[in-house]
Amino acid sequence: MSTLIDGIGMLFDGQVERLDAAVVVEGERIAWVGPSSEAPACDERHDVGRRCVIPGFVDSHAHLVFAGDRTFEFNARMSGQSYTAGGIRTTVEATRAAGEAELATRAAALVAEMTAQGTTTVEIKSGYGLTVEDERRSLEIATSLTDETTYLGAHVVPAGADADDYVRTVTGEMLRACAPYAKWVDVFCERGAFDGDQTREILQAGIKAGLLPRVHANQLTEGPGVRIAVELDAASADHCTHLTDADVDALASSDTVATLLPGAEFSTRSPYPDARRLIDAGVTVAIATDCNPGSSFTSSMPFCVALAVREMGMTPMEAVRAATYGGARALRRDDIGQLREGARADLVVLDAPSFVHLAYRPGVPLVRQVWRAGERVR
Repeated sequence: MSTLIDGIGMLFDGQVERLDAAVVVEGERIAWVGPSSEAPACDERHDVGRRCVIPGFVDSHAHLVFAGDRTFEFNARMSGQSYTAGGIRTTVEATRAAGEAELATRAAALVAEMTAQGTTTVEIKSGYGLTVEDERRSLEIATSLTDETTYLGAHVVPAGADADDYVRTVTGEMLRACAPYAKWVDVFCERGAFDGDQTREILQAGIKAGLLPRVHANQLTEGPGVRIAVELDAASADHCTHLTDADVDALASSDTVATLLPGAEFSTRSPYPDARRLIDAGVTVAIATDCNPGSSFTSSMPFCVALAVREMGMTPMEAVRAATYGGARALRRDDIGQLREGARADLVVLDAPSFVHLAYRPGVPLVRQVWRAGERVR
């Protein structure tokens, strides 16, 4: 069965713009992309009415398996208190106390929110259990929702635990329990979480267990996170808010993607990362939501695109590319994040003539249709 998606006023495929375009979908894949006037005959035709079509968003950093609420913490920040990583432990307590069905239902609801806003691929981390069994069950829930699952037992040291003892657990029993449910291993390398030596030890243990590395790096302060990510060929260094020239140079000379999370800066009233500096240096940049209950409780990639344009020095084209193609690179995927022959047929139809409207009309629900793997899901 072939489907012609026609009447595309503008198609932005993550690389270039095309006007008056069409896409042919066969099964889960894109079979043809080109001018509407040259489209081949197909079994079905779907006219999108001169609207803009972009790839499905790739949200490469999200924390969706949790329970509880941190409204009071957010309200305190908006009333003048500063953000620290300590609030994570509040969510840990609630998550440990919650039943598996509650956690699964809430995570699935957040994925549904993301899909409605154009996200067709999402990465989901553990990190709110911080015991062997709670981390394992978090990842088991995540695997029911996505193929991109990340073991983040090293989110923070649990309250009352000895840091060295906890690192041994993270690299030993917890890793053995969680590795069958994870593709990635991650560490929050930051003051108040894990230092450089601990980060390297945990990532190396994960790599030895067959997981691929990524790093929470340089969110609150300058530190070793970015350089460790590059040293270990991590797929991404995420946050990248406080960077030295050496950090930028290291990223530019590597395959490690700088994943920027503007929702976190918005929700914590912190300085935004300088995307312009990274792009001009030749670094591959991604944008993700960092959806979590404490520092960035948004599931909206369009919102993050608008923030990236307004606050981080990106052009609309760069921001949409970072939210699609960049996110795919951060997951080391070449089958998503772009609209080309052979790629998975993940498309978003915007109720707008151009992708620029995602930044031009912030907060407006512009996602009209969502197609994932050749099926319309919205």
